[in-house]
Amino acid sequence: MIDVVQAFDRELIDQLPGHDRADLEAKLVTATRIFKDRGGWLKPYQRIEILMKLADLLGRDRERFARLIAREGGKPLVDALVEVDRAINGIRSAMSCVHHMGGREVPMGLTAASTDRRAWTTAEPIGVVAAIAAFNHPLNLVVHQLAPAIAAGCPIIIKPATATPLNCLELFKLAHEAGMPEGWIQTFVSSSRELSEMLATDARISFLSFIGSAKVGWYLRSKLPPGTRCALEHGGVAPLIVDKSADLARFVEPIVKGGYYHAGQVCVSTQRIYVHEAIANEFLELFSSRVAQLVTGDPLSPQTEVGPLIQPAEVNRVSEWIDEAVGGGARMIGGGRLSETTLLPVILVEPPKDSKVATLEAFGPITCLFTVRSLDEAIRYANSLPVAFQSSIFTQDIHNALHAAEALDASAVMINDHTAFRTDWMPFAGRHSSGYGVGGIPYTTREMSAEKMTVFRM
Repeated sequence: MIDVVQAFDRELIDQLPGHDRADLEAKLVTATRIFKDRGGWLKPYQRIEILMKLADLLGRDRERFARLIAREGGKPLVDALVEVDRAINGIRSAMSCVHHMGGREVPMGLTAASTDRRAWTTAEPIGVVAAIAAFNHPLNLVVHQLAPAIAAGCPIIIKPATATPLNCLELFKLAHEAGMPEGWIQTFVSSSRELSEMLATDARISFLSFIGSAKVGWYLRSKLPPGTRCALEHGGVAPLIVDKSADLARFVEPIVKGGYYHAGQVCVSTQRIYVHEAIANEFLELFSSRVAQLVTGDPLSPQTEVGPLIQPAEVNRVSEWIDEAVGGGARMIGGGRLSETTLLPVILVEPPKDSKVATLEAFGPITCLFTVRSLDEAIRYANSLPVAFQSSIFTQDIHNALHAAEALDASAVMINDHTAFRTDWMPFAGRHSSGYGVGGIPYTTREMSAEKMTVFRM
């Protein structure tokens, strides 16, 4: 049995029977049989109707899902409600993708050998999808895998994170209530790494969607059979630059949000802050004052802004990283352990540049503050790691804004917004070791489709 507990106080929520090897094989057989029956593929209008009903049903159950996110994942209720709203919009975004899944005409008659022909492409589902989701957005990350699969017409098997499977299971119940035929969507709940690898690397899988650690993601990609496509979403150590022209009174609030949203358990959470020396003292005073005001505690409380980490072991790890940085000369502002599961937000001023908190994804309520002499120095430090995801700059100088947008090594540069900003229809991707492929509802839907060309000789 798999125990699902509340992240904040470790109180038992539910016990789930884990799936075994025989269950996995049965699910793969079912998904493969459904895909091979081309006559039984879901028609576009059916996919639209299912997604439309699913969005409405999730809206009906908005409060219930938000509380479940807060309980099993530890996200503060105010942010959990936003996650549900994003999930609803994500499903509707996938629904709109079905309207735009047509192909294109391929020119013929450009050579003598191609005369008297017409050619065009159509979009088909790529095949069976395997999806492995992460814990930090237990509803919306599943939506980012499930909704595109429904839109593209692919059977899908999703393995939710062992710590947060309940949102996934409840969403699948709603999908069936919305009219999803049996077998098209399946869940695989297991704590076995071996079985997870078997799901991801089975030859019957056509597309792997993986959200999790770089170590696991790149390993799975190395084991994929020939022809299997994949998208990997890992993390980063997101850099944020505060230019000397920044309006600090306006910009401190979004910077705090970017660093401490969901206790820093976000793959693009603001972690490295580079502040121009001309405004460093003023920024630190305003920033530390606002961080100290953050309400930390029970995520079910409407006042809570920072909740627990997903497991006590993560609290221990993050605490060790903080101690290492302080031992190396960093000045610690705030911090401390509220409980077995919860850390108070901390600012580390000038930690060693080779410390864990400055080079690895912390996934905790930490920001590191560095003083720089110039924008180019900040950009150089921002680009110094082998990870690259989203980055940002706060500035009122248009030249500096555009210079940073060009020079930062990132898949997205936010100007006057924090690194964790995201909409569900925009491209979302890590560079280098931070990921592979492009996420975002329309982009994933396209990745789960295959283009077929038809040539007609007249």
